Amino acid sequence: MTKKAWFPIIFVCQVRLNQHLSNSRIAVVAARKIFRAYESFNTRFTVITERARARFEARDVDGMRLDSRQRLDLYKGVVDRVEVKVRELLGDRIENEKVWASIKAVFSAYSSEREDWDIAETFFNSVTRRIFSTRGVNEDIEFVATDFATPPNRSSGLVYRHFNVEGELEVVLQRILNSYHFSKTLRNGENISVSIADRIHARLNGSERVAAIDMVKSVFYRDGRAYLIGRAFTESETVPIAIVLQAQSESTSVEAVLLYENELSILFSFTRSYFHVLANCPNQLVRFLESILPAKRVAELYISIGFNKHGKTEMYREVLGQLGRTSELFYLAPGDRGMVMRVFTMPDYDLVFKIIKDRFDPPKTTTPKIVREKYQLVFRHERVGRLVDAQEFENLKFDRHRFDETLLTELQNVASRNISVEGDHVYIHHVYIQRRVQPLNILARSDIDVDRLSRIVLDFGHAIKELARSNIFPGDLFLKNFGVTRHDRVVFYDYDELDEVMELNFRKMPRASTYDEEMQAEPWFAVAEEDVFPEEFLQFLGLPDAVRTAFLDEHADLFSVEFWHEIQTKLSSGTRFDNPPFPAQNMVL
Repeated sequence: MTKKAWFPIIFVCQVRLNQHLSNSRIAVVAARKIFRAYESFNTRFTVITERARARFEARDVDGMRLDSRQRLDLYKGVVDRVEVKVRELLGDRIENEKVWASIKAVFSAYSSEREDWDIAETFFNSVTRRIFSTRGVNEDIEFVATDFATPPNRSSGLVYRHFNVEGELEVVLQRILNSYHFSKTLRNGENISVSIADRIHARLNGSERVAAIDMVKSVFYRDGRAYLIGRAFTESETVPIAIVLQAQSESTSVEAVLLYENELSILFSFTRSYFHVLANCPNQLVRFLESILPAKRVAELYISIGFNKHGKTEMYREVLGQLGRTSELFYLAPGDRGMVMRVFTMPDYDLVFKIIKDRFDPPKTTTPKIVREKYQLVFRHERVGRLVDAQEFENLKFDRHRFDETLLTELQNVASRNISVEGDHVYIHHVYIQRRVQPLNILARSDIDVDRLSRIVLDFGHAIKELARSNIFPGDLFLKNFGVTRHDRVVFYDYDELDEVMELNFRKMPRASTYDEEMQAEPWFAVAEEDVFPEEFLQFLGLPDAVRTAFLDEHADLFSVEFWHEIQTKLSSGTRFDNPPFPAQNMVL
């Protein structure tokens, strides 16, 4: 008998052996398999994250981006594999909820020994929801809320170092910089500590002294930069700190210092790619970040440090909490109705829910599958502070009475594949949840100060250019597809027409040879799907007359083929375009 012939025999024997295991025994074995799978995921996640330091010091930005994509793809592969193993193990008990309740209890005991128990619980949920295709939540077989009101174990140590300031501030700052032990010497030496101290004194207006400083032990890495994150204490306030580092050929240098909550909020924005930062105890790190960024939701902080799956868990818990605290109804979000999505929210809530329609209105020719691929592209792409992060959810369950009837009727009419109503409940089979921003077209039509609108519209042009330099073309340049954050930054959030710049053919509009050709409603020349005519952009923008001239003065190049060809040439040659997440005035070099 050949070797291959043994495999089906071994498999059958294993299944028969499993059938003789008691429910309690098989629950222990299954829990151990899931827990070991989580440990495997965590180990590989940590290995990738640890490479960030070497990537930074080698100035290997391309390698860092590859690591980012690999880390994002890691989770699904591990869940896929353990699902197969658990199905083989449980056999006809795979959907036995009593067995799974026992599996959950055993897994909880295992995870309570870890400092990242919260991330482990989310991993367990991913497995159970895959197997049961759970609609809504089932607290018997998944961690709807964490099993622990407080951390279940004693932490191995604080995530930060504490520095008392008893003498000159610059002396303590030098100790702080030295404590990170970069392999390359710090350029400018003690002078840079004096510069940072001067910035802090200016921030405090000389009215108070710094009594102490806490600095996160781990370094935050992203897009070729390193960030030292901390907080300074005075008698009256806590001052957030971010020291931005760049690697030079022979040294490391301090590039910028951020000392205001708004500045760090932009750094940790939902429009940025995720940091690579070592976090043995993610919960403790998030609590530290929460102390300097109190306006940030816990979900966004988990997501920003790379634990996007657990961020989704926290986001869903928050949505349930919001529904429990208020009697508000879901209703259609303000703004022009899209041809691809239906968007709804709650009053005074800063999240929106986006459901793909069953069919798209002309002239849209895309498909739901392609739309989902566009969102996946954004998820894995460098977002340069201009692409709103979207978290993908499946099989959510809500009470029917929480939906405005107009909204519910609309969703049933246009998105019946992704929503169903059964009795007193509404089931949403697939939805994206994003941060809510004010649509740019609505803002432009409002009674807004012209100077402020001018600044926002000019930033709109910069947003298009920064996206282009990251190889992203928004497709539709309508104002309604862009939004404005509370920091008056323009961001892009409608991805159904998004394309990569390098995949497009930017052309000049052929001139008509006759009057009849010019007056035709349809083009008199061949147009391929990838053809783009920049000359046409201006007529689609719909800019108010009050700011149109200012926009053209600064961004007229957007309407020229030459601008886009130059971008393509530089991208193809490997040119890196830098998009610092802070303004020039924060720089200390």
